[in-house]
Amino acid sequence: MSFSLIFFYFLLCRFETIVVWIDVHAQFNGGEPQRLKVRCLSVTLRGLKDKLTQFNQGVNPRDIRRVEYVRCKRPTLDEGRASFTWVELTNDENVTSMFWEHNMFQWIDMRVTLLRSTEDIIKSLIPPEDRH
Repeated sequence: MSFSLIFFYFLLCRFETIVVWIDVHAQFNGGEPQRLKVRCLSVTLRGLKDKLTQFNQGVNPRDIRRVEYVRCKRPTLDEGRASFTWVELTNDENVTSMFWEHNMFQWIDMRVTLLRSTEDIIKSLIPPEDRH
């Protein structure tokens, strides 16, 4: 193996051992934005949703809803001007690119939609009274 390949491998291994935390400002169902830190290495969409659900349930212990949709502000630079668009995160690649793009800004803005599970909705239904 060449020296440069060994050095690159060393840097890659070194980078993966560094824990990188990103500030996230998450707005749950249109409420007040909440600030939390998210580890940005090897994050999947499912993992991000689980982390946001866990955070929401820590802040609101009675809230049993789970995160269903996550949107983030994606920056674009055009002729030296930054503009933002809201993008729904639909796969792991979206999550990875979101964290790599964050380095231009101090935090990531997210809008999170919480929904109740089908099982929870069925459990909350009032059964019809016995007609006999």
